[in-house]
Amino acid sequence: MLDRLPFLIGLRYVRAKRRNHFISFISLTSMLGLTLGVAVLILVLSVMNGFDHELRTRVLGMVPHTRIEKPAGMSDWKPLAERLTRRKHVVAAAPYVEQQGMLAAGGNTQGALVWGIQPDYEKRVSIIDQHMQQGSLDDLKPGEWHVVLGDLLARNLGVGVGDRVTLLVPEASITPGGVFPRMKRFTVSGIFKVGADLDARLAYANIQDMQKLARMGDNVGGLRLELDDLFLAGSVTQSILNELGYGYRGMDWTYTHGNLFQAIQMEKRMIGLLLMVIVAVAAFNIVSTLVMVVTDKHADIAILRTIGATPRTIMGIFIVQGLAIGLIGILIGVGLGIALALSVSDIISWFESVTGIQFLDPNVYFISYLPSRLEWSDVGLIVATAFGLSFLSTLYPAWRASRVQPAEVLRYE
Repeated sequence: MLDRLPFLIGLRYVRAKRRNHFISFISLTSMLGLTLGVAVLILVLSVMNGFDHELRTRVLGMVPHTRIEKPAGMSDWKPLAERLTRRKHVVAAAPYVEQQGMLAAGGNTQGALVWGIQPDYEKRVSIIDQHMQQGSLDDLKPGEWHVVLGDLLARNLGVGVGDRVTLLVPEASITPGGVFPRMKRFTVSGIFKVGADLDARLAYANIQDMQKLARMGDNVGGLRLELDDLFLAGSVTQSILNELGYGYRGMDWTYTHGNLFQAIQMEKRMIGLLLMVIVAVAAFNIVSTLVMVVTDKHADIAILRTIGATPRTIMGIFIVQGLAIGLIGILIGVGLGIALALSVSDIISWFESVTGIQFLDPNVYFISYLPSRLEWSDVGLIVATAFGLSFLSTLYPAWRASRVQPAEVLRYE
């Protein structure tokens, strides 16, 4: 029977109505603190996981994982593409012609990066075909001078499918009338939306049209490679360059978006650490709760000692009580945190539609909505850490309870 005393009495102390309402209030405060700390930690880490996931799937699904270029252009890109796709970790390859320029329509202008692509090849290395709102990549046929614009880019220019835009490139053409910037009129044949900053600065045209505009003949600017593991981009690129030798250069996604990925990872760690301090403060509130309970229960402890309870049994009673308080707070916090993590995107979208306030401006941030991705490994780590802190918080008050001397207490009863 004595072996069950810690559980029976410890749980009894948790649910019993105490005469000292201040002790009850402190206990409730500790429980609520753990609940809020755990819930907020799960929510924030889920949002950071969402940003990380969106960066990998959306942004890095549009930009090249790695690309191999030749300053003078590639004329033999097909055999090279077949050769590279046979390499380990290289999934697919696609040719491109890259051109920085200014798009103009109806008095509006916007800087843009125009990619000349072959639609059938581009679908192998990019997710753009999955995010076409209007039109299709297959509409980019040679000689028709069609262009596909990002959603925000089209809105900034005030154009839609069927409208005309003028591309001005930073290269001069010498004519009898003087020196003029090179320009060409395109017809908008499609609009895509990936929900990222790329929607405001990216456009696609047929590769043969862009070759004519750039006066490259049959050469392409380079090959874009799709990898099966993003984090091997640096080593794969270097290995390819070592094999190809002089005259080639490579660039992987870490040059363009590596800092953003590292910033998200660092912020996740730092925010997680700071929020864990809140959980720790709430957990250590259990110390003050149990110290006051021990003081209030001196007579009960003395009676238990006189009927044969050992100091270890007394310690167990208050450890059970403290862990019960912590476990209740943690479980409620986990439930609340999971519910918020799964619904925060919808809640923010609803709030934006009601108030007209946009939390994430795509011109500033790389996505235009608040993502959330619940990782059960994070939930497990949070629960284990919070439970461990709760256990540590019970040790000192339980040890003090085990040191109570029955004779001294009962002398004044």
